[in-house]
Amino acid sequence: MKRLFYQLRSYQERYNSRSAEVERFCQLIEMSERCACRDYFDPGHLTGSAWVVDESSSRVLLLHHGKLKRWLQPGGHADGEFDLASVALRETREESGLTRLSLVNEAIFDIDIHQIPSRGSEPAHLHFDVRYLVRADSSEQLVLSHESRDLAWIEVEQLQQYTTEESVLRMARNAIGCL
Repeated sequence: MKRLFYQLRSYQERYNSRSAEVERFCQLIEMSERCACRDYFDPGHLTGSAWVVDESSSRVLLLHHGKLKRWLQPGGHADGEFDLASVALRETREESGLTRLSLVNEAIFDIDIHQIPSRGSEPAHLHFDVRYLVRADSSEQLVLSHESRDLAWIEVEQLQQYTTEESVLRMARNAIGCL
């Protein structure tokens, strides 16, 4: 948990304009160690995801999320884990079938807090998503998981044809300076 605090503060130094969001993450973590558990709903819980680029950094891996019905980066619940980089890598493997993945660096690439609608017995809640920049071997075959309707390598220049999600477009803009 201390490492996550350090990473968040380091992210805050690099992206001062995102200080309010960093403070909300830190408040969540200080509230309860259960904030990394998927059944912690008030106000929400931690998730980890990956902005996955190919070797040329010209394409990004997105999936069409089955429940949310939107093109998004791979990621998911922390399930009690505070090493969110490991969560991001695990979720990318599970959701894409890719195995040759590597973190570009250990730093947090992006953060986002977004609303998840109620579904079944789960109330509406927030996902406090910590994102990492990941490079993948695009020659590996993609394997669609049960959680997605589609999975594709998308040219960064064509991204707006797939999504208008500001957090996804922000990651595309931020990747330019990191690669």
